[in-house]
Amino acid sequence: MSFPLLTLTAAVPALGAVATAAVPAARRTAAKWTALAFSLATLVLAAVQLVRFAPGAKGPFQLTESHAWIKDFGVRYELGVDGIAVALIALTAVLVPFVILAGWHDADPLETKSSRWRPTQGFFALILMVEAMVLIAFEATDVFLFYIFFEAMLIPMYFLIGGFGDRAGEHGEAETAAQRSYAAVKFLLYNLAGGLIMLAAVIGLYAVTAHQLGTGTFSLQEIIQARADGRLEFATTTERALFLGFFFAFAVKAPLWPLHTWLPNAMGEATAPVAVLITAVVDKVGTFAMLRFCLQLFPEASKWATPAILVLSLVSILYGALLAVGQRDIKRLIAYASISHFGFIILGIFAMTTQGQSGATLYMVNHGISTAALMLVAGFLISRRGSRLIADYGGVQKVAPVLAGTFLVSGLATLSLPGLAPFVSEFLVLVGTFSRHPVVGGIATLGIVLAALYVLVLYQRTMTGPVREQVRRMPDLRARELAVVAPLIALLLFLGVYPKPLTKIVNPAVEHTMSQVHKTDPRPDVPVKAPVTAHDVEAAK
Repeated sequence: MSFPLLTLTAAVPALGAVATAAVPAARRTAAKWTALAFSLATLVLAAVQLVRFAPGAKGPFQLTESHAWIKDFGVRYELGVDGIAVALIALTAVLVPFVILAGWHDADPLETKSSRWRPTQGFFALILMVEAMVLIAFEATDVFLFYIFFEAMLIPMYFLIGGFGDRAGEHGEAETAAQRSYAAVKFLLYNLAGGLIMLAAVIGLYAVTAHQLGTGTFSLQEIIQARADGRLEFATTTERALFLGFFFAFAVKAPLWPLHTWLPNAMGEATAPVAVLITAVVDKVGTFAMLRFCLQLFPEASKWATPAILVLSLVSILYGALLAVGQRDIKRLIAYASISHFGFIILGIFAMTTQGQSGATLYMVNHGISTAALMLVAGFLISRRGSRLIADYGGVQKVAPVLAGTFLVSGLATLSLPGLAPFVSEFLVLVGTFSRHPVVGGIATLGIVLAALYVLVLYQRTMTGPVREQVRRMPDLRARELAVVAPLIALLLFLGVYPKPLTKIVNPAVEHTMSQVHKTDPRPDVPVKAPVTAHDVEAAK
């Protein structure tokens, strides 16, 4: 370690949160610009990580940092990134500035009178704090360090959902506030329950390493190396129990059916930028951790649980898509669509093929971009009309064509149209799944059909048809809103046509993960014809 780049990348948004919260109450605009400046500085550092990262270099992790922390309990401050982590760090750093810009006025007080409580400063400070905790979770290679930030990010998210919820609703202010509070508490309780079960598994992991190695450790690299050397062996039941403890927490965060029910409430009641933060950033920690911790720490248990997880993934794909088709609320429709997409991601992870896992990692990135674009445009639409109900719209494309056009492109990306980024990742997931589990891969393709149905029906009902009186004077996208949406759509187009920059970074990390699980890609079940020899030619004559 020559320079603590990883620490600095996570520290900058944390310092930004403090600086934003310290801005005087009357200077709300200054607080916004402060938050945006720190998020852009974080983006620069994430770009430096990408430049310094060498795909295919020796060793699983790069840019590593390691310091003793709590010596008596074997806890170290260990950071490192592989290709998967670098891609998700870049995604997070790219999205947060757009989240801040999109939510520029979301926390402005409804009343102009001054107050000792500073909601605007608090809103943007909480966003930066979430970013800092997510980044350190992607970078942590010490299990206990990861667990701390895996749980700590719930606190700022709880306040963002409950304290800064969506102002557009079907009911009065009091009932809307009660719904926000319910969504925030449900989010917190579900994720805390998963975290507590994971904590028991983390303690169990420490106990096993202490018993067999003489000193307990939480270091991912030390545990993997000890298992490779034969110094550390898990009994079958122990490994499966520990795996289930980790996987349960990650499945709640992801979210995977039937642990998903907190997501539609949270996304529905949060502002559109916070909803993006939930599903495009925070939830990715769950699927990322399945690759980093479940598969690498517990390879045999991962293979043992694969059939059940594939079934749960299929249920998530179809259940989420079917419920999205029947939704009346725009934001809840996007939430259920995300549940379906997370089913594809988890399907790709546990297909146990390089195509599946590469596709799953690309899906995490591409889903983050496409869902961010769709949700933010939907947020701009809702803020103009003051309603989340699909039935309250119609004919928007005639009065706001740019808004309707960006909504259409974002929706087409969500249904994985060829030429847009999610298509590549969904195709790889299905190919990787079909090569090892053809029946599962075949059933999963139904999710694509349903995605086309709910996206196109949503567009038809909101954007086409006669112009409703309530949307007749709806303004088109403003300059700030275009600055949010246009780069995201450009990314969807670029990665849809040329995904190589991502695959080049991700593939070596996926191959390393596959080697840890002791899995190889299935060979094609096609007879290979022997080469024609000179003897064969003479015999033919």
